[in-house]
Amino acid sequence: MNRKEELKAIREKLESERFELIIVYGRRRVGKTRLVLEAVRGRPHVYYLAVEGDNLRHFIDAAKRVVPELSYVKEDWEAVLHHLRDGVVLIDEFPNLVKEDPNVLSRFQRIIDLELSSSRTKLILLGSSIGMMTEKVLSHKSPLYGRRTASIKLNALNFFVLREFFPMASLKELVEVYGMTDGIPYYILRVRLPFWEWLEEELLDPTSIFRDEADFLLRYEFTEVKTYKRILEAIAMGKSTPKEIRDFTGLKHADLTPYLRNLMETGFIVRELPIMEGLSSKRGRYFVADNYLAFYFRFIYPNLSAIEEGVFSVEDIREDYNRYLGWVFEKVARQFLIELDKADELPFRFTKIGRWWRKGEEIDFVALNERQRKALFVEVKWKSLKGREARGILKDLERKAELVELESWEKSFGLVAKSVKGKERLGSEGFLIWDLDDFKSFLE
Repeated sequence: MNRKEELKAIREKLESERFELIIVYGRRRVGKTRLVLEAVRGRPHVYYLAVEGDNLRHFIDAAKRVVPELSYVKEDWEAVLHHLRDGVVLIDEFPNLVKEDPNVLSRFQRIIDLELSSSRTKLILLGSSIGMMTEKVLSHKSPLYGRRTASIKLNALNFFVLREFFPMASLKELVEVYGMTDGIPYYILRVRLPFWEWLEEELLDPTSIFRDEADFLLRYEFTEVKTYKRILEAIAMGKSTPKEIRDFTGLKHADLTPYLRNLMETGFIVRELPIMEGLSSKRGRYFVADNYLAFYFRFIYPNLSAIEEGVFSVEDIREDYNRYLGWVFEKVARQFLIELDKADELPFRFTKIGRWWRKGEEIDFVALNERQRKALFVEVKWKSLKGREARGILKDLERKAELVELESWEKSFGLVAKSVKGKERLGSEGFLIWDLDDFKSFLE
Protein backbone atom coordinates (compact mmCIF):
# COMPACT_ATOMS: atom_id res chain seq x y z
CA MET A 1 0.00 0.00 0.00
CA ASN A 2 2.56 2.56 -1.10
CA ARG A 3 4.68 2.22 2.07
CA LYS A 4 7.64 0.58 0.35
CA GLU A 5 10.13 3.36 1.10
CA GLU A 6 9.19 3.60 4.78
CA LEU A 7 9.25 -0.19 5.15
CA LYS A 8 12.66 -0.38 3.52
CA ALA A 9 14.05 2.38 5.76
CA ILE A 10 12.91 0.66 8.96
CA ARG A 11 14.16 -2.75 7.86
CA GLU A 12 17.57 -1.29 7.05
CA LYS A 13 17.77 0.11 10.58
CA LEU A 14 16.75 -3.26 12.00
CA GLU A 15 19.63 -4.89 10.12
CA SER A 16 22.26 -2.53 11.54
CA GLU A 17 24.86 -3.62 14.07
CA ARG A 18 24.34 -0.64 16.34
CA PHE A 19 21.70 0.93 18.58
CA GLU A 20 18.76 2.47 16.76
CA LEU A 21 16.09 4.80 18.14
CA ILE A 22 13.37 5.04 15.49
CA ILE A 23 10.50 7.50 15.89
CA VAL A 24 7.35 6.90 13.83
CA TYR A 25 4.51 9.40 14.16
CA GLY A 26 1.41 10.54 12.30
CA ARG A 27 -2.30 11.10 12.81
CA ARG A 28 -4.53 8.31 14.13
CA ARG A 29 -5.56 5.60 11.65
CA VAL A 30 -2.79 6.36 9.16
CA GLY A 31 -1.19 2.91 9.50
CA LYS A 32 1.80 3.37 11.82
CA THR A 33 1.27 0.18 13.81
CA ARG A 34 0.73 -1.94 10.73
CA LEU A 35 3.87 -0.51 9.15
CA VAL A 36 6.20 -1.29 12.05
CA LEU A 37 4.68 -4.71 12.73
CA GLU A 38 5.19 -5.57 9.09
CA ALA A 39 8.80 -4.37 9.37
CA VAL A 40 9.54 -6.62 12.36
CA ARG A 41 7.57 -9.61 11.09
CA GLY A 42 9.64 -12.75 11.46
CA ARG A 43 11.91 -11.18 14.09
CA PRO A 44 11.63 -11.73 17.85
CA HIS A 45 10.29 -8.48 19.30
CA VAL A 46 8.38 -6.97 22.18
CA TYR A 47 5.35 -4.89 21.19
CA TYR A 48 3.48 -2.80 23.74
CA LEU A 49 0.52 -0.45 23.24
CA ALA A 50 0.72 2.21 25.95
CA VAL A 51 -2.43 3.08 27.87
CA GLU A 52 -3.31 5.96 30.18
CA GLY A 53 -1.94 4.50 33.42
CA ASP A 54 0.26 1.86 35.08
CA ASN A 55 2.26 1.43 31.89
CA LEU A 56 5.40 -0.06 33.41
CA ARG A 57 3.48 -3.00 34.85
CA HIS A 58 1.50 -3.50 31.64
CA PHE A 59 4.71 -3.28 29.59
CA ILE A 60 6.35 -5.99 31.72
CA ASP A 61 3.28 -8.21 31.34
CA ALA A 62 3.46 -7.81 27.54
CA ALA A 63 7.22 -8.38 27.44
CA LYS A 64 7.02 -11.51 29.61
CA ARG A 65 5.15 -13.28 26.83
CA VAL A 66 8.36 -12.99 24.79
CA VAL A 67 10.95 -12.96 27.59
CA PRO A 68 9.54 -14.97 30.55
CA GLU A 69 12.62 -14.21 32.70
CA LEU A 70 11.33 -10.65 33.16
CA SER A 71 9.15 -12.06 35.96
CA TYR A 72 12.27 -11.90 38.15
CA VAL A 73 13.46 -8.44 37.13
CA LYS A 74 13.00 -5.34 39.27
CA GLU A 75 10.02 -3.23 38.19
CA ASP A 76 11.68 -0.14 36.80
CA TRP A 77 12.38 0.98 33.24
CA GLU A 78 16.17 0.79 33.62
CA ALA A 79 16.15 -2.81 34.77
CA VAL A 80 13.55 -3.96 32.27
CA LEU A 81 15.15 -2.33 29.21
CA HIS A 82 18.58 -3.52 30.34
CA HIS A 83 17.21 -7.06 30.28
CA LEU A 84 15.83 -6.46 26.77
CA ARG A 85 19.21 -5.17 25.55
CA ASP A 86 20.09 -6.17 21.96
CA GLY A 87 16.43 -6.95 21.23
CA VAL A 88 13.70 -5.18 19.27
CA VAL A 89 11.27 -3.16 21.41
CA LEU A 90 8.21 -1.33 20.05
CA ILE A 91 6.23 1.07 22.24
CA ASP A 92 3.05 2.23 20.55
CA GLU A 93 1.30 5.47 21.61
CA PHE A 94 4.40 6.55 23.52
CA PRO A 95 2.73 9.91 24.40
CA ASN A 96 0.59 8.00 26.92
CA LEU A 97 3.78 7.17 28.84
CA VAL A 98 4.73 10.85 28.80
CA LYS A 99 1.26 11.92 29.99
CA GLU A 100 1.42 9.43 32.84
CA ASP A 101 4.93 10.49 33.88
CA PRO A 102 6.73 13.38 32.13
CA ASN A 103 9.99 12.18 33.72
CA VAL A 104 9.90 9.05 31.59
CA LEU A 105 11.67 11.03 28.84
CA SER A 106 14.64 11.70 31.12
CA ARG A 107 14.65 8.07 32.24
CA PHE A 108 14.76 6.86 28.65
CA GLN A 109 17.57 9.34 27.91
CA ARG A 110 19.58 7.95 30.81
CA ILE A 111 18.92 4.36 29.75
CA ILE A 112 19.98 5.09 26.17
CA ASP A 113 23.13 6.98 27.17
CA LEU A 114 24.33 4.54 29.84
CA GLU A 115 23.03 1.21 28.57
CA LEU A 116 21.62 1.01 25.09
CA SER A 117 23.80 3.31 22.97
CA SER A 118 26.62 0.73 22.99
CA SER A 119 24.28 -2.16 22.19
CA ARG A 120 22.42 -3.47 19.13
CA THR A 121 19.03 -2.66 20.68
CA LYS A 122 16.34 -1.42 18.31
CA LEU A 123 13.88 0.85 20.13
CA ILE A 124 10.89 2.03 18.09
CA LEU A 125 8.56 4.66 19.56
CA LEU A 126 5.23 5.39 17.87
CA GLY A 127 2.82 8.24 18.51
CA SER A 128 -0.45 9.60 17.15
CA SER A 129 -0.35 12.90 19.03
CA ILE A 130 1.53 15.10 16.56
CA GLY A 131 1.83 17.89 19.10
CA MET A 132 3.22 15.64 21.81
CA MET A 133 5.64 13.85 19.48
CA THR A 134 7.05 17.03 17.94
CA GLU A 135 7.22 19.01 21.18
CA LYS A 136 8.17 16.37 23.76
CA VAL A 137 10.03 13.74 21.73
CA LEU A 138 11.52 15.36 18.62
CA SER A 139 12.18 18.97 19.60
CA HIS A 140 15.59 20.27 20.67
CA LYS A 141 14.13 20.76 24.17
CA SER A 142 13.42 17.05 24.55
CA PRO A 143 15.72 14.90 26.71
CA LEU A 144 15.75 12.48 23.75
CA TYR A 145 17.05 15.12 21.34
CA GLY A 146 20.08 13.87 19.46
CA ARG A 147 19.43 10.23 20.37
CA ARG A 148 17.10 9.24 17.54
CA THR A 149 18.71 7.62 14.52
CA ALA A 150 15.62 7.85 12.29
CA SER A 151 12.23 9.54 12.33
CA ILE A 152 9.33 8.98 9.98
CA LYS A 153 6.23 11.12 9.78
CA LEU A 154 3.70 8.81 8.18
CA ASN A 155 1.34 10.67 5.86
CA ALA A 156 -1.86 9.59 4.16
CA LEU A 157 -1.62 7.34 1.13
CA ASN A 158 -1.51 8.83 -2.35
CA PHE A 159 -4.83 8.99 -4.25
CA PHE A 160 -3.47 6.65 -6.89
CA VAL A 161 -3.19 3.81 -4.38
CA LEU A 162 -6.99 3.64 -4.04
CA ARG A 163 -7.20 1.34 -7.05
CA GLU A 164 -5.62 -1.39 -4.88
CA PHE A 165 -8.61 -1.17 -2.53
CA PHE A 166 -11.29 -0.81 -5.22
CA PRO A 167 -10.08 -2.52 -8.42
CA MET A 168 -13.50 -2.36 -10.09
CA ALA A 169 -14.39 1.25 -9.19
CA SER A 170 -14.68 3.98 -11.78
CA LEU A 171 -12.32 6.94 -11.53
CA LYS A 172 -15.26 9.16 -10.57
CA GLU A 173 -16.08 6.80 -7.68
CA LEU A 174 -12.47 6.82 -6.53
CA VAL A 175 -12.53 10.62 -6.34
CA GLU A 176 -15.80 10.46 -4.39
CA VAL A 177 -14.33 7.95 -1.92
CA TYR A 178 -11.13 10.00 -1.61
CA GLY A 179 -13.24 13.06 -0.78
CA MET A 180 -14.39 11.38 2.41
CA THR A 181 -11.52 9.09 3.39
CA ASP A 182 -8.43 10.88 2.07
CA GLY A 183 -5.64 8.28 1.97
CA ILE A 184 -6.30 6.99 5.51
CA PRO A 185 -6.25 3.17 5.30
CA TYR A 186 -8.51 2.65 8.33
CA TYR A 187 -11.29 4.69 6.72
CA ILE A 188 -10.79 3.34 3.21
CA LEU A 189 -11.15 -0.26 4.41
CA ARG A 190 -14.60 0.55 5.82
CA VAL A 191 -16.02 1.89 2.57
CA ARG A 192 -18.17 -0.32 0.37
CA LEU A 193 -19.35 0.33 -3.15
CA PRO A 194 -21.66 1.71 -4.40
CA PHE A 195 -20.33 4.61 -2.33
CA TRP A 196 -23.59 6.51 -1.86
CA GLU A 197 -25.57 3.47 -0.75
CA TRP A 198 -22.88 2.61 1.77
CA LEU A 199 -22.66 6.21 3.04
CA GLU A 200 -26.39 6.40 3.70
CA GLU A 201 -26.29 3.17 5.71
CA GLU A 202 -23.19 4.34 7.55
CA LEU A 203 -24.68 7.67 8.62
CA LEU A 204 -27.82 5.95 9.92
CA ASP A 205 -25.76 3.43 11.92
CA PRO A 206 -25.59 4.65 15.56
CA THR A 207 -22.34 2.69 16.05
CA SER A 208 -20.52 4.27 13.08
CA ILE A 209 -17.01 5.48 13.92
CA PHE A 210 -17.50 8.37 11.52
CA ARG A 211 -19.90 10.13 13.89
CA ASP A 212 -17.36 10.73 16.65
CA GLU A 213 -14.00 10.12 14.98
CA ALA A 214 -13.26 13.86 14.72
CA ASP A 215 -13.86 14.17 18.47
CA PHE A 216 -11.25 11.48 19.13
CA LEU A 217 -8.75 13.17 16.84
CA LEU A 218 -9.17 16.56 18.51
CA ARG A 219 -9.24 15.30 22.10
CA TYR A 220 -6.02 13.45 21.41
CA GLU A 221 -4.33 16.84 21.01
CA PHE A 222 -6.42 19.36 22.97
CA THR A 223 -8.28 19.43 26.27
CA GLU A 224 -10.87 22.02 25.18
CA VAL A 225 -12.16 21.31 21.67
CA LYS A 226 -15.28 23.45 21.21
CA THR A 227 -13.49 26.45 19.69
CA TYR A 228 -11.26 24.24 17.56
CA LYS A 229 -14.36 22.60 16.11
CA ARG A 230 -15.88 25.96 15.25
CA ILE A 231 -12.70 27.05 13.47
CA LEU A 232 -12.44 23.78 11.55
CA GLU A 233 -16.09 24.11 10.52
CA ALA A 234 -15.39 27.63 9.22
CA ILE A 235 -12.39 26.50 7.16
CA ALA A 236 -14.23 23.41 5.86
CA MET A 237 -17.01 25.73 4.69
CA GLY A 238 -14.50 27.65 2.58
CA LYS A 239 -13.63 30.47 5.00
CA SER A 240 -9.93 30.49 4.27
CA THR A 241 -8.69 33.94 5.36
CA PRO A 242 -8.29 35.07 8.98
CA LYS A 243 -11.02 37.70 8.50
CA GLU A 244 -13.47 35.16 7.10
CA ILE A 245 -12.72 32.78 9.97
CA ARG A 246 -13.15 35.58 12.54
CA ASP A 247 -16.48 36.61 11.01
CA PHE A 248 -17.73 33.01 11.09
CA THR A 249 -16.56 32.19 14.62
CA GLY A 250 -16.92 35.58 16.31
CA LEU A 251 -13.38 35.35 17.66
CA LYS A 252 -11.12 38.38 17.92
CA HIS A 253 -7.82 38.42 16.01
CA ALA A 254 -5.69 38.02 19.15
CA ASP A 255 -7.84 35.08 20.30
CA LEU A 256 -7.89 33.34 16.91
CA THR A 257 -4.14 33.39 16.26
CA PRO A 258 -3.06 30.83 18.92
CA TYR A 259 -5.83 28.45 17.88
CA LEU A 260 -4.69 28.59 14.25
CA ARG A 261 -1.08 28.07 15.31
CA ASN A 262 -2.02 25.02 17.39
CA LEU A 263 -4.08 23.55 14.57
CA MET A 264 -1.15 23.95 12.18
CA GLU A 265 1.39 22.49 14.61
CA THR A 266 -0.78 19.42 15.14
CA GLY A 267 -1.41 18.97 11.41
CA PHE A 268 -5.15 19.65 11.33
CA ILE A 269 -4.83 22.64 8.99
CA VAL A 270 -2.25 24.04 6.60
CA ARG A 271 -1.48 27.62 5.67
CA GLU A 272 -0.71 28.28 2.03
CA LEU A 273 0.82 31.37 0.45
CA PRO A 274 0.75 32.50 -3.18
CA ILE A 275 3.66 30.69 -4.80
CA MET A 276 5.67 33.84 -5.49
CA GLU A 277 5.39 35.20 -1.94
CA GLY A 278 7.71 34.86 1.05
CA LEU A 279 6.85 33.52 4.48
CA SER A 280 6.25 37.01 5.85
CA SER A 281 3.30 37.54 3.46
CA LYS A 282 0.00 38.37 5.13
CA ARG A 283 -2.01 36.88 2.30
CA GLY A 284 -1.99 33.32 3.60
CA ARG A 285 -5.04 31.10 3.35
CA TYR A 286 -5.98 28.21 5.61
CA PHE A 287 -7.19 24.78 4.49
CA VAL A 288 -8.21 21.65 6.38
CA ALA A 289 -5.30 19.26 5.97
CA ASP A 290 -7.13 16.00 5.27
CA ASN A 291 -10.30 15.17 3.43
CA TYR A 292 -11.97 13.23 6.24
CA LEU A 293 -11.92 16.26 8.56
CA ALA A 294 -13.01 18.56 5.74
CA PHE A 295 -15.89 16.18 4.95
CA TYR A 296 -16.87 15.84 8.59
CA PHE A 297 -16.92 19.54 9.39
CA ARG A 298 -18.67 20.45 6.14
CA PHE A 299 -21.35 17.74 6.08
CA ILE A 300 -21.58 15.85 9.39
CA TYR A 301 -20.86 18.28 12.21
CA PRO A 302 -23.51 20.87 11.19
CA ASN A 303 -26.10 18.09 10.85
CA LEU A 304 -25.40 15.94 13.93
CA SER A 305 -28.87 16.55 15.41
CA ALA A 306 -30.65 15.43 12.24
CA ILE A 307 -28.35 12.41 11.97
CA GLU A 308 -29.04 11.41 15.59
CA GLU A 309 -32.80 11.73 14.99
CA GLY A 310 -32.50 9.56 11.89
CA VAL A 311 -34.05 12.21 9.64
CA PHE A 312 -30.90 13.15 7.73
CA SER A 313 -30.71 12.02 4.12
CA VAL A 314 -27.55 11.34 2.15
CA GLU A 315 -29.15 13.44 -0.59
CA ASP A 316 -28.55 16.47 1.65
CA ILE A 317 -24.83 15.77 1.20
CA ARG A 318 -25.04 14.80 -2.44
CA GLU A 319 -26.41 18.19 -3.49
CA ASP A 320 -23.27 19.98 -2.32
CA TYR A 321 -20.77 17.14 -2.71
CA ASN A 322 -19.94 17.90 -6.33
CA ARG A 323 -18.93 21.46 -5.40
CA TYR A 324 -16.89 20.10 -2.50
CA LEU A 325 -15.14 17.69 -4.86
CA GLY A 326 -13.80 20.67 -6.81
CA TRP A 327 -11.43 21.30 -3.88
CA VAL A 328 -10.71 17.58 -3.48
CA PHE A 329 -9.96 17.20 -7.19
CA GLU A 330 -7.39 20.00 -6.91
CA LYS A 331 -5.51 17.85 -4.38
CA VAL A 332 -5.74 14.88 -6.73
CA ALA A 333 -4.56 17.00 -9.66
CA ARG A 334 -1.55 18.18 -7.67
CA GLN A 335 -0.57 14.57 -7.01
CA PHE A 336 -1.12 13.81 -10.70
CA LEU A 337 1.18 16.65 -11.76
CA ILE A 338 3.83 15.40 -9.34
CA GLU A 339 3.54 11.91 -10.85
CA LEU A 340 3.87 13.40 -14.35
CA ASP A 341 6.93 15.31 -13.19
CA LYS A 342 8.54 12.15 -11.78
CA ALA A 343 7.80 10.36 -15.07
CA ASP A 344 9.38 13.26 -17.01
CA GLU A 345 6.13 13.81 -18.93
CA LEU A 346 5.97 17.60 -18.54
CA PRO A 347 7.76 20.25 -20.61
CA PHE A 348 10.32 20.59 -17.80
CA ARG A 349 11.07 19.22 -14.32
CA PHE A 350 9.65 21.66 -11.78
CA THR A 351 11.30 22.57 -8.51
CA LYS A 352 8.18 23.87 -6.77
CA ILE A 353 4.44 23.96 -7.27
CA GLY A 354 1.67 25.94 -5.60
CA ARG A 355 -1.37 28.13 -5.98
CA TRP A 356 -1.31 31.77 -6.97
CA TRP A 357 -3.81 34.52 -6.17
CA ARG A 358 -3.95 38.28 -6.11
CA LYS A 359 -6.79 40.84 -6.01
CA GLY A 360 -9.58 38.46 -6.93
CA GLU A 361 -7.57 36.57 -9.56
CA GLU A 362 -6.54 32.96 -8.95
CA ILE A 363 -4.59 30.22 -10.69
CA ASP A 364 -4.97 26.70 -9.34
CA PHE A 365 -1.35 25.68 -9.89
CA VAL A 366 1.86 27.30 -10.99
CA ALA A 367 4.82 24.93 -11.37
CA LEU A 368 8.25 26.54 -11.63
CA ASN A 369 11.81 25.72 -12.53
CA GLU A 370 13.58 28.84 -11.34
CA ARG A 371 16.99 27.93 -12.71
CA GLN A 372 15.66 27.31 -16.23
CA ARG A 373 13.10 30.16 -15.90
CA LYS A 374 10.22 27.98 -17.02
CA ALA A 375 6.65 28.03 -15.73
CA LEU A 376 3.60 25.81 -16.16
CA PHE A 377 0.17 27.29 -15.38
CA VAL A 378 -2.65 24.82 -14.74
CA GLU A 379 -6.37 25.15 -14.08
CA VAL A 380 -8.34 22.32 -12.49
CA LYS A 381 -12.06 21.73 -13.09
CA TRP A 382 -14.20 18.94 -11.67
CA LYS A 383 -16.41 19.18 -14.74
CA SER A 384 -17.01 17.55 -18.08
CA LEU A 385 -15.98 20.26 -20.52
CA LYS A 386 -16.78 20.82 -24.17
CA GLY A 387 -13.92 21.95 -26.38
CA ARG A 388 -15.18 25.53 -26.46
CA GLU A 389 -15.44 25.70 -22.66
CA ALA A 390 -11.95 24.28 -22.25
CA ARG A 391 -10.52 26.77 -24.76
CA GLY A 392 -12.16 29.64 -22.87
CA ILE A 393 -10.62 28.48 -19.59
CA LEU A 394 -7.19 28.22 -21.21
CA LYS A 395 -7.41 31.64 -22.82
CA ASP A 396 -8.37 33.17 -19.48
CA LEU A 397 -5.46 31.29 -17.92
CA GLU A 398 -3.10 32.93 -20.44
CA ARG A 399 -4.51 36.31 -19.39
CA LYS A 400 -4.04 35.62 -15.67
CA ALA A 401 -0.51 34.33 -16.26
CA GLU A 402 0.46 37.81 -17.44
CA LEU A 403 -0.38 39.09 -13.95
CA VAL A 404 2.23 36.78 -12.40
CA GLU A 405 5.61 38.50 -12.34
CA LEU A 406 7.45 36.12 -14.65
CA GLU A 407 8.47 38.29 -17.59
CA SER A 408 10.83 36.62 -20.05
CA TRP A 409 10.04 33.15 -18.67
CA GLU A 410 9.09 30.29 -20.98
CA LYS A 411 5.41 29.53 -20.24
CA SER A 412 3.20 26.48 -20.78
CA PHE A 413 -0.53 26.17 -20.10
CA GLY A 414 -2.50 23.15 -18.95
CA LEU A 415 -5.94 22.00 -17.88
CA VAL A 416 -6.99 19.04 -15.71
CA ALA A 417 -10.70 18.17 -15.81
CA LYS A 418 -13.13 15.31 -15.30
CA SER A 419 -13.37 14.99 -19.08
CA VAL A 420 -12.54 17.23 -22.05
CA LYS A 421 -14.08 16.83 -25.48
CA GLY A 422 -11.67 17.47 -28.33
CA LYS A 423 -8.61 17.42 -26.07
CA GLU A 424 -6.45 16.17 -28.97
CA ARG A 425 -7.24 19.30 -30.98
CA LEU A 426 -6.41 21.54 -28.03
CA GLY A 427 -3.20 19.57 -27.57
CA SER A 428 -2.24 20.23 -31.18
CA GLU A 429 -2.53 23.95 -30.42
CA GLY A 430 0.18 23.63 -27.77
CA PHE A 431 -1.99 23.26 -24.68
CA LEU A 432 -1.52 20.44 -22.17
CA ILE A 433 -4.86 18.71 -21.55
CA TRP A 434 -5.52 15.90 -19.10
CA ASP A 435 -8.70 14.25 -17.87
CA LEU A 436 -9.59 11.17 -15.84
CA ASP A 437 -8.64 8.86 -18.69
CA ASP A 438 -5.05 10.06 -18.35
CA PHE A 439 -5.00 9.03 -14.68
CA LYS A 440 -5.32 5.35 -15.58
CA SER A 441 -1.65 4.69 -16.23
CA PHE A 442 -0.74 5.89 -12.72
CA LEU A 443 -3.58 3.93 -11.11
CA GLU A 444 -2.38 0.77 -12.84
